[in-house]
Amino acid sequence: MKKVLSPIVISISLIVITSLIFNCGSGLSMMGGGVRVDPLRFSQVVAGYKAADSLEQPPSNPVLFVGSSTIHGWKTLKDDFPELYVLNRGMGGSHMSDLIYYLDDIVFPYNPNAIVVYEGDNDIAAGKTPEKVLKDFNTFVSKVLQKWPEEPIFFISIKPSLARIEHMEAMAQANALIKARIEQTDNLYYIDVFTPMLGEDGTPREDIFGHDGLHMNAVGYALWTKEVKKGLGL
Repeated sequence: MKKVLSPIVISISLIVITSLIFNCGSGLSMMGGGVRVDPLRFSQVVAGYKAADSLEQPPSNPVLFVGSSTIHGWKTLKDDFPELYVLNRGMGGSHMSDLIYYLDDIVFPYNPNAIVVYEGDNDIAAGKTPEKVLKDFNTFVSKVLQKWPEEPIFFISIKPSLARIEHMEAMAQANALIKARIEQTDNLYYIDVFTPMLGEDGTPREDIFGHDGLHMNAVGYALWTKEVKKGLGL
C-alpha cells in the first residue's frame, strides 16, 4: 500500500477528561424488528470533549481516532504513535450510528489529516446484521467524503474476542463486506486485526485480553499498534 501519511515528529498530549465514562449504558431498543440505539446517551461524553477543546485547542490536521471502547480506552495512543499528531475522540459502547450522529461534534471540527475508525463490535453484539453494519459504514463514508472528497479513512476490522466468541462468524461477515466495499474506493483502507488476534486453533488469543475477555490488555494494544502502523504506512 502506498504511504498516505507524512510522519510528524511531535505528538500531542491528550487532556484527561474526568467527566468521560469508559462505557456508556446501552440505550438499546427494538423497533420493527431492528435494533435502535439512542445517541443522546453520549451527550455528556461529547460535552466533555468540547470542554477540553475550549481549555486547550487541539492541533490542526490530526490523525483522528474514533470508535468504541477499544479506541476510547487506548490510553497509550499518543505514545504508541510518536510519529503523528493523534487525537482520540472515542466513545465507549458506541455503534457506527452514534459516530454518524456526532460527526459535526467529534469529526468535522478537527479537519483531520486522516481518520482511523473502529466500530461494529457493539453493533453485532447488539443484534445488528453484517449488512446493517455495512450500510452504516457506507453512510459514514459518504458523509465524510461529501465534505472532504480525498480524506483517507482507515477502518480497523471488527475484532474477535473471548467475551463475544459466539458473534465471530457475523463479525467476520461484516469485515468481509466492508473490506470489499473499501477495495472499490480510493482513499479507503482496511486494517486487519481480526486475523492476528486469533490463535493457531482459530479462536481469540487469551493473552491479549483483560479480565473481561472483551477489552484488550497491553499485549493486545501492542498488536494493534503494529497492525495500525502497517496500515498507515509508517
